[in-house]
Amino acid sequence: MKQRHWREECGVIGIWNSPDAARLAYLGLYAMQHRGQESAGIVSLHQGKHITHKGLGLVGEVFQDADLERLTGRTAIGHVRYSTTGENLISNAQPLTATLFNGPVAVAHNGNIVNSEVLRQELKRQGSIFHATSDTEIILHLISKNPSDDLLVSLKESLHRLEGAFSLMVLSKDIMVAARDPLGFRPLVLGRKENEDGSWARVVASESCAFDLIGAEYDREVKPGEIFWVDASGEHSELYAESPRTAHCIFEHIYFARPDSVVFGESVYGTRKAFGRQLAKENPVEADVVIPVPDSGVAAALGYSMESGIPFELGIIRNHYVGRTFIQPQQSIRDFGVKIKLNPQSAVLKDKRVIVIDDSLVRGTTSRKIINLIRQAGAREVHLKIAAPPTTGPCHYGVDTPQKAQLIAAQQSIEQIRSYVGADSLSYLSIEGLFKAINRGHNEFCAACFDGKYPTPLFGHEAGA
Repeated sequence: MKQRHWREECGVIGIWNSPDAARLAYLGLYAMQHRGQESAGIVSLHQGKHITHKGLGLVGEVFQDADLERLTGRTAIGHVRYSTTGENLISNAQPLTATLFNGPVAVAHNGNIVNSEVLRQELKRQGSIFHATSDTEIILHLISKNPSDDLLVSLKESLHRLEGAFSLMVLSKDIMVAARDPLGFRPLVLGRKENEDGSWARVVASESCAFDLIGAEYDREVKPGEIFWVDASGEHSELYAESPRTAHCIFEHIYFARPDSVVFGESVYGTRKAFGRQLAKENPVEADVVIPVPDSGVAAALGYSMESGIPFELGIIRNHYVGRTFIQPQQSIRDFGVKIKLNPQSAVLKDKRVIVIDDSLVRGTTSRKIINLIRQAGAREVHLKIAAPPTTGPCHYGVDTPQKAQLIAAQQSIEQIRSYVGADSLSYLSIEGLFKAINRGHNEFCAACFDGKYPTPLFGHEAGA
């Protein structure tokens, strides 16, 4: 649900060898709508030519049946976007396309390139003309300027120049490619779907929930530093780059991914419940009821309730027919959105000591309003518990966080935050508890928004900006 200034990253999908490639891509994007709501697009491949349709808005708004009929061919890639770099313009809607000397190329990208401005200035000096403001266009220019006429060679050499997060789908006149950065910041998974004639379609997506909707089977992750491609001769894979560690975005498990997805080899629903259990172990408090901030706090609240033995209730009901308020640009609209989206239940909350669980706390403004709503519903005590550590730094890898000065945990103590939001107590999950709950090593993940340890050079980005 969240009203916040975390901006969700993008989602990509690729379908190879299906008579319904574009429609499957459409459905896959629908399943990943949570990853981006500014724009959507699909590029299909038919007889060596690309057919493109994209636009601003939600998937169901951008595509009509006639659009999908026009997107012919047995191969397609697609994208949903929420801008982390670049403005919300149609020129930034992906997949981005270009006609190079050896044919058409389309690129769909999830993540942020931290050295994008360095590369952009270099390419401009070499005569490149940019039409969009997103860093994805840099990838097209790097491919176009590579002397090789082999797409795979030019792509691999281009990827070596990129620093930061990228999970990519690339489509040319005769090949579909998936690639992931060496640190594996953003998820990318492989699946397959059987066609009616007994043949198999290859499916690639940001999240496995896309497979569930279209009836595809989960196969495996695209490995960090792997380039995977499909062409007329079959499927191929190689590691184009290796890293001694990974830097999976921990926020995929805390908030981004759908709870019914498998991300970085783990069930998102399972890890969120585990965060809640660990939170209960670290921060017990006497109370009558545990409630989530819907929908992002539900799994963690279930885990907290199971570990503590305190009953779980839906103390706040969400109106699902209201747009996601946190993506609205005007503060006045966001303020109004909290009131029309969330309704506390007095029958659950009146005269109760309430534990309210949320996935994270960024600015604190929404938490303050929610706690006020709970008190208005008659709660005797309100204890706010966050199933993540304090957010103290911005992200440079695909999450448009506020500047450090706007992150409340970077500026105030826990007691000051508690006083601001109006809770009787406030506690966070510790970083140690976070990784204990997920049962994975700290060095497998990027948690720079919590610990300030950025896993790549930032190329002029201020760590606190």
